[in-house]
Amino acid sequence: MANIKQQIKRIRTNEKARQFNASFKSSLKTAMKAVYAAVEAKDVEKAQTALAYAYKKLDKAQAKGIVHKNYVARHKSSLATMVNSINA
Repeated sequence: MANIKQQIKRIRTNEKARQFNASFKSSLKTAMKAVYAAVEAKDVEKAQTALAYAYKKLDKAQAKGIVHKNYVARHKSSLATMVNSINA
């Protein structure tokens, strides 16, 4: 444990950020799983709604610096491809 007062504060702040980021990543993965489930069930309307929500989560995660921009681009692309495959 640190002895310096400022370092103790940084440790506390970093732990709060780590917990928030872990929680957000979990909700992000849940949002993406909802798209997978809707595509699996071939429910077009539900898939499009879930896709919009997943896009929102991915964009917010990128804006907050939780995930890399290429991670976001890769997942948005693959989710869109999956949803479009059931539309055709």
